Amino acid sequence: MSRKRIYEIAKELGISSKDLIAALSDLGMTDLKAANSVDEEEEALIVQMYQDSIASKPTAEASSESEEEEGAPEPKAPKASVKERAKAAAAKGGGSGSNRPPIVSVLGHIDHGKTTLLDAIRQSHLASHEAGGITQGVAAYQADLNGRKITFIDTPGHKAFTGMRARGASATDIAILVVAADDGVMAQTVEAIDHIRAAEIPMIVAVNKIDKSNSDQDKVLNDLVKHGLVPEAWGGDTIAVPISALTGENLEELMEMILLVAEMEELQGDPDGELEGVVIESHLSSSRGPVASVVVRNGTLREKDFLVAGATYGRIKAMNDELRNRLKHVRPGEAAEILGLQDVPEVGAAIEVVGKQAEAKRLAQKHRLDAMKPRRAQPQLTLEDLFGETVEEAKLALVLKAASTGALEAARREVEAIGIEGVEVSFLHAGVGSITESDILLAATVPENCLVIGFGVRADNNATKLADREGAVVQTFDIIYELLDEVERSIKRLLAPEFEEIRVGEAEVRELFKVPTGVVAGCQVIDGKAMRTAQVRVLRGNEELFTGEIASLRRFEDDVREVQNGRDCGVRIKDFDDVAVDDHLVFFTLEEVER
Repeated sequence: MSRKRIYEIAKELGISSKDLIAALSDLGMTDLKAANSVDEEEEALIVQMYQDSIASKPTAEASSESEEEEGAPEPKAPKASVKERAKAAAAKGGGSGSNRPPIVSVLGHIDHGKTTLLDAIRQSHLASHEAGGITQGVAAYQADLNGRKITFIDTPGHKAFTGMRARGASATDIAILVVAADDGVMAQTVEAIDHIRAAEIPMIVAVNKIDKSNSDQDKVLNDLVKHGLVPEAWGGDTIAVPISALTGENLEELMEMILLVAEMEELQGDPDGELEGVVIESHLSSSRGPVASVVVRNGTLREKDFLVAGATYGRIKAMNDELRNRLKHVRPGEAAEILGLQDVPEVGAAIEVVGKQAEAKRLAQKHRLDAMKPRRAQPQLTLEDLFGETVEEAKLALVLKAASTGALEAARREVEAIGIEGVEVSFLHAGVGSITESDILLAATVPENCLVIGFGVRADNNATKLADREGAVVQTFDIIYELLDEVERSIKRLLAPEFEEIRVGEAEVRELFKVPTGVVAGCQVIDGKAMRTAQVRVLRGNEELFTGEIASLRRFEDDVREVQNGRDCGVRIKDFDDVAVDDHLVFFTLEEVER
């Protein structure tokens, strides 16, 4: 018996899968997902339920008449076709041209077929089928599936992917994680998973090389589950598509799933809106000068625009697509090669358009100066700098690297056992090996406090330099207890401190003196001592009138630090002059409670 996915049924009905799922959810089918597959009997039931739900809805005229004539029977809606109703709903839902092509990055372990997959899509789905249809300079290109476009970014891996995010740029809408069916989840696969999660974008798993005789798809799915990615086929929400990039098997299905996820994400771009884009590749050409490949998420980039790209600027002389065709404009979801910048921009630099060359130069200089500063804090960052401010919902993110799998598992298990209420601790990434640039970039992308920890390993030279530049805090340990103590201290730094009140003395007000700066209470210390550095609480009978600081403490004509029991003194209270004779002043200090 043949099976179909929900998005295929929606396509036949002429509606979006999101609308179909929403309609069926209203009828009680809440566990239905767009990628679910159903048999012919279930398909017939779904179609019938959807048609019944459409037919049961009253028309606008019927609703209007029922409002005018209370109690009148509601007339039945005219029986229009499903496609007609779907088109009407789509027209009502939003204006045309608001949706844009999804921007997709492909990540995964080395030799798992990322390049082969991109080449296969490029050769079979290029939007323009002109001669020489191979990417020649632009690090992105558009594939076309039945008139719907997808923009692929040809990045070398998760390091570049995360490097863009570390610089504040968001270039990718969807990530494809390529896992070889004959190899399974490997070290770089795990890194890619963690980087995609940190980006908080949808992920589709492409289980590649299913054409090989030793492929084992179940092993791949089992490996994914171990890392929290439960495939939909096993009741989870991770889309996994078995493919062969070499033979082209199931590439159409992978493309459909990309478009499905894009549809669910409701990706939009306004061609007339403010420009939002990012540099995804750059180089210096001996014949053409600085060259930058950019992808546009919103707005429109036009030839002759004054463009600022990070620390450089220029007027666009020419724009080319992946086939070196000349472009006059680049709209949302599209990519282009840009000529005319003064210097080679940094990959990940955000782009913006301004009205004048002088303004472009000023902005580029500002970005250049900003780039020279650490991105998170001042130079010589310490843990105290990083954790200096408390927040209501504290979060601590960790990147943990260890010398071996056993050491990694032990350290992670012990860190997870540290339970302190009020702080959420999460692992951005945990892996074996020295601390690398990739780890620093990952730490730099998260908005919350992040600590990079090495257990039995050190940061390499490039990572150390990048940590200084990005403002990332790196700590390395050889003893597990020292590591745990530092993590616990870091967690506690995020909490609002708890203080215990320590009573140091009490005085009774015997006389009042008016001075130019306020009122001085002439007191006698009746218990303990009065301290200039203490806090003071004013009591009148059993009523507390004020709690605050001491402005001055004097004995006769001298300013003093403290006055002992039984002696007289003069006390002026900061911001409070309503003290009266017979009031009692209680002196106390606050000491932070060790957690």
